[in-house]
Amino acid sequence: MTRCSCGIDVHAHVVPEHFPSYIGSRLPADWPSMAPAHACHRHVMIANKVYRTVSDRCWSTARRLEDLPGMGLALQVISPMPELLSYWMAAHDAHQLLRYTNDCMAGMVTQGNGRIAALGAVPLQDIDLAIAELEYVVGTLGFAGVEIGSNVNDAPVGAAQFDAFFEACEALGAAVFVHALRPAGMDRLVGPAPLQQVLAYPGDVGLAAASVITANLLLRRPRLRIAFSHGGGTLATLLPRLQQGWEVFPALKESITASPAEQARRLFYDTLVFDEPLLRHLVHRFGADQLMVGTDYPFNFHDRTPVQRIEAAGFDEATVAALVHRNAERFLGLPKKETTL
Repeated sequence: MTRCSCGIDVHAHVVPEHFPSYIGSRLPADWPSMAPAHACHRHVMIANKVYRTVSDRCWSTARRLEDLPGMGLALQVISPMPELLSYWMAAHDAHQLLRYTNDCMAGMVTQGNGRIAALGAVPLQDIDLAIAELEYVVGTLGFAGVEIGSNVNDAPVGAAQFDAFFEACEALGAAVFVHALRPAGMDRLVGPAPLQQVLAYPGDVGLAAASVITANLLLRRPRLRIAFSHGGGTLATLLPRLQQGWEVFPALKESITASPAEQARRLFYDTLVFDEPLLRHLVHRFGADQLMVGTDYPFNFHDRTPVQRIEAAGFDEATVAALVHRNAERFLGLPKKETTL
């Protein structure tokens, strides 16, 4: 049992209860659908195969709200299951699917009565469409920002092609949450499919965060608020090597125009690492002001006691408050609340 129910979870996912029929002359091969499973579960079908079996907690606001107090949470920020980002579809097809998903999430925010917020999805394979949908989710739906993948059809998020999108995010004050998606390195894993989530996701997130640093993104967009899932993945391990390389190799010093270690402390990260010693290391490496609760709810591989884990890590009261809710308030652009843990 946790002592606090004031947590803000920035990493929780949604799958709509139904998917719409495609409106057009050609059904995309990767257009998702739902098929019956068991009890309160359904199969998410993509390309005529079961991608994932999910429970009604993916779409039922009521079921979701029932679980928040036991996790120590006052607010949960929902975003689509990453595979729904659909960067591999034709842009206009993906846009249709993402508009439907964003509207579904808006309905859940309304039903949540202040306990649910949202990060929308945009078709980043087309920057103009992505900016248009960004403006819709932030300006019309009132979302705090967007979720994006760690790569877009193998292009890292730090690539120059996405700079106009991040410029728009900065101008709108939109938070950006980067989640692992179709990670690199799957050919190097030995074992069953879940190893993608367990081992490959952190690697791809770490490389995505590193690309933002090596591209000097926050030096060009200093007001951009961008966060990385799974504790920033492997970045905490890569960062000392990147810092040392920056100090040793003139080419790196010339291209990376500020210390990688200092740039890393301007990014945000979730706490989804399942380990208190590692959580303490992330606070040491990235700063107590940059980490926020993340759970991966409601999938099986999620942190069921996120606030309790932070409280058990041995931090002082101010650091606990920062990690549990204050940093998320800043990342999401929410009013700061005076809460006693």
